[in-house]
Amino acid sequence: TREEVEDPARDVAFPDSVVKMFHGDLGQPPGGWPKALQKKILKGAEPITVRPGSVAPAMDLDAERAAAEKAAQRQISDEEFNSWLMYPKVFTDYVTHRRHNGPVHVLDTPTFFYGMKPGDEIAVEIEKGKTLVIQCLVVGEPDDEGHVKVFYELNGQPRTAKVPYRAMADAVPKHPKAEPGNPAHVAAPMPGMVSQVAVQAGQAVHAGDLLLVLEAMKMETAVHAERDGTVAEVVTGVGVQVDAKDLMLKYTAD
Repeated sequence: TREEVEDPARDVAFPDSVVKMFHGDLGQPPGGWPKALQKKILKGAEPITVRPGSVAPAMDLDAERAAAEKAAQRQISDEEFNSWLMYPKVFTDYVTHRRHNGPVHVLDTPTFFYGMKPGDEIAVEIEKGKTLVIQCLVVGEPDDEGHVKVFYELNGQPRTAKVPYRAMADAVPKHPKAEPGNPAHVAAPMPGMVSQVAVQAGQAVHAGDLLLVLEAMKMETAVHAERDGTVAEVVTGVGVQVDAKDLMLKYTAD
């Protein structure tokens, strides 16, 4: 609620993008930011009050392009270079995915995210004048490793491929949810992947201490302790995907 966000005594996990905005990294709004809220979000850090570009460090573009092309393992376009300059980690994830899976950008959005079902047919233009017509025919039963055989036609020719079966998600153990109102449970404030765990079982923490960091949609959200206590168990490790309200950490019982 608004009251909880503005309450200086209640710790709130603000996304890194919000912290940077209130720090002044995107400039200053007319009249400035609400001082009390800015102080809470920045946790004591001093904001900048000048044009952000005037204090940005100088950048060697030739060296940065070399680093980007090393990450991509190929030459990159100016558009890709701009992506690297703004979001180097997101760009690295993108080129790694494309290197492993090919030019998936030519797929339509529903096919990319959800795959094809038997009877579906799509036309994929891989370059000007070259279009592949793909029709999904049959999807086999999953094997012990969670893969299925897919029977399909490529430009009228029958083909088969063995792929991971994403529909087996229901067979994967569900991540536990934090109990509402349980002060010993720390819940995920939003969906994301755990990118950092700053504490371990048995460690004493104080209100405001960093517990974990979540990453989603190009932004990081730091989860801080709302109270003093001792960590009983870290439920989620680095690389674990969580949903909002998933249990991430337990305190010992008071």
